[in-house]
Amino acid sequence: MKRVQDFIWPAIGLIAVAVSLRLLFQEFRGDAIAAQVWAAILAITPAHYALAILSTILAYTALAWYDRIALLHLGIKSISVTFIALCSFTTYALSHNIGASVFSGAVVRYRAYSSKGLSAAQVAVLVALCSLTFLLGTLLLSGLVLVFEPGQLSRLDGLLPSFLTNTAIARVFGTLCLGVTAAYIAGSILQSKPLAIGGLRIDYPRWPIALRQFIAAPLELLGAAGIIYFALPEAGNPGYFAVLAVFLASFSAALISNAPGGLGVFELLFIKAMPGIPKTEVLAALLVFRLLYLLIPLLFATIVVAFFERHKFKALSRLIK
Repeated sequence: MKRVQDFIWPAIGLIAVAVSLRLLFQEFRGDAIAAQVWAAILAITPAHYALAILSTILAYTALAWYDRIALLHLGIKSISVTFIALCSFTTYALSHNIGASVFSGAVVRYRAYSSKGLSAAQVAVLVALCSLTFLLGTLLLSGLVLVFEPGQLSRLDGLLPSFLTNTAIARVFGTLCLGVTAAYIAGSILQSKPLAIGGLRIDYPRWPIALRQFIAAPLELLGAAGIIYFALPEAGNPGYFAVLAVFLASFSAALISNAPGGLGVFELLFIKAMPGIPKTEVLAALLVFRLLYLLIPLLFATIVVAFFERHKFKALSRLIK
């Protein structure tokens, strides 16, 4: 049964990619988009490219903080910040592109942190807490968007469930999201019973660590959304808050679909949600996002993994000799 399950999520991801790419093809059918997209990419000013790069650095710095927070929860302070940053960067660069980030992240983190003496159980808690940090950040920002700007998701009417695009219901759902985050904070302050995630039990972090979670995760999401915001043209740009709202919905949908890198799913939702901007210019901004947030990090992550495995192989060879 387990082997069948191993094939289900990749199959769902591939189906999501195929359907989304087909819908995207229909969006652009009859248009010679290559030249228009390239022109839009060249039209982005150097200042906006610089701001998009700074947004990328902010996002990956916050992601490295995820790991640091989880290690503090485990009581581990002996691992250097440099090692944590490289491990986190490599983990997220690979998992963002591969999909199934929890599982692919677990493999990479285990290879890295086991070399520093962490047990499989400790790595499992670390992975779960990092995933929980991301979830809490998503709930917090989504709750704020849905409560204070519930009309933003009407941009995705017909693509998201109606309860999210209906203003009144969206505000209720946003309140529930904020309620969950408040309950988590209360659980941390009161040190409630451990959280049960599948077969894994995680003690509530102490409140100073929980506070760090609620800073790190929003910073990562704000940085990632900033890449797209700065790559979009000024004409027709709905503003950062609207871009953030669409980013949260599109990125969450892409993760749920399990499509590798959210390919197709992410683009389709964003293009549909930005009717005031020419589709080719939205696509250009999303290509810049993929380049800065996914592809360039993937290249560097591959190099880091190669050097790490080469070092491990040399160490093993010396032991055998």
